[in-house]
Amino acid sequence: MNSLQLILYIFSLLTFLIVLPTNHLYAQHTVGVTHIEKGHQDGYILFAPMVSKTTYLIDKKGRLINSWLSETLPGQSAYLLPDGSLLRASSDRKSTFKKSGNGGIIEKFNWQGERTWVYRISDTVQCQHHDVYPMPNGNILAIVYEIKQYDQALAAGRNPNFAPSIVFSEKIVEIKPEGDTGRIVWEWNSWDHIVQDVDPTKLNFGSILDHPELINLNYQANKVEVLGDWIYLNSVSYNAELDQIIVSSYDFDEIWILDHSTTTSEAASHSGGKSGKGGDILYRWGNPVTYNAGTKEDQMFFAQHAAHWIDKGKRDAGKIMVFNNGARGDGKNYSSVDVIAPPRDKQGNYLHETGKAYLPLRPDWQFVDTTDGTFFTSHMSNAERLPNGNTLICNGLLGEFFEVTPKNKIVWKYKNPVMMNGPIAQGTVLPGGSFMFRCSFYPTNYPAFKKRKLIPGETIEINP
Repeated sequence: MNSLQLILYIFSLLTFLIVLPTNHLYAQHTVGVTHIEKGHQDGYILFAPMVSKTTYLIDKKGRLINSWLSETLPGQSAYLLPDGSLLRASSDRKSTFKKSGNGGIIEKFNWQGERTWVYRISDTVQCQHHDVYPMPNGNILAIVYEIKQYDQALAAGRNPNFAPSIVFSEKIVEIKPEGDTGRIVWEWNSWDHIVQDVDPTKLNFGSILDHPELINLNYQANKVEVLGDWIYLNSVSYNAELDQIIVSSYDFDEIWILDHSTTTSEAASHSGGKSGKGGDILYRWGNPVTYNAGTKEDQMFFAQHAAHWIDKGKRDAGKIMVFNNGARGDGKNYSSVDVIAPPRDKQGNYLHETGKAYLPLRPDWQFVDTTDGTFFTSHMSNAERLPNGNTLICNGLLGEFFEVTPKNKIVWKYKNPVMMNGPIAQGTVLPGGSFMFRCSFYPTNYPAFKKRKLIPGETIEINP
């Protein structure tokens, strides 16, 4: 080997050793950050493992920035507020409701971890569940189960062949924090906006096809005969510019948009508000079978979660992003992240032709795993557009987060290391994952971090 060859050899070896720490070492990781490369969005990730009472904030290297300890498990979502407080839905251990996603307690913690506020919606007839949402005015939206008894369901037009002893209806409430508690200042109730075509002698009788603004009381009633689940909302979000709310219905495989500009009395009616339609559905998408305007082949959403408007300044701003779980059945299950653009007129009204399905026919953008086609999580999960145009995706069943570019290249991946008994050691091979309802991204310039010196600690996993 001559001197030139020796120099080239040493240069190549040094180059390999420089690259090794960021590629090879992460490749050995079974939990925490398992992949990171150029092109990922710098910032912080918030997540609340479903088996843990602790909520974590980490940087993109998996190092702990802050954590908050509650007295109970999640119920289910959590948000970092602009002032550095944590808003968290928590599970009421004394709840009489034994339903999926139960919460019942909404609480706030300051940056130091002290609980500063709590509000309970948990008794024998109602219970907060799945999601809450912080509004710009400081109020909080919450999804709430509400029990309707057998006789109430029959009087409303429920098919008696499929009427369980109780039916779980849904409502959205807006809570104004006051002192260490709060009060409800606005409410929308699904029971005020139902239609049925089973019994003309009962309330709410009408044509399902002619009233897509209403909710079919008997849709898939045979499937909920035992459990009583009917709508099963699993997410709520708010658009301040439109003054509208979007919710996701797991059982209807649809998203619905509601007018928040109404008063509570208008929200219980079919008129009023900026839309003039009261609390009726302004727009719906995902499964036109629910209002008799399509067939099974027209269904787009399957057990979807986390419907929200994409923020201003981000790619596809103003459009709606949804995590489509894709529980299609028949061996055709696969998850995707879908972005849709509801058509509106110049006045901002949602366009719809009576008797037909709401447009668009297909999503504007979609992420599907093109590597091996095995990306699938039947429950939970979410996705979020990042400032650099990438998309952060949470696979809830695997407890895994990953970031993809617009060209579907994965540039960051994280595996939740928190199990039922706490963090596990690096190198532990998990048969599955630690369930996660969702994760959330916060950029480095988020107001919560202003004037705070963020000193990264160790990673959450043991023996990093």
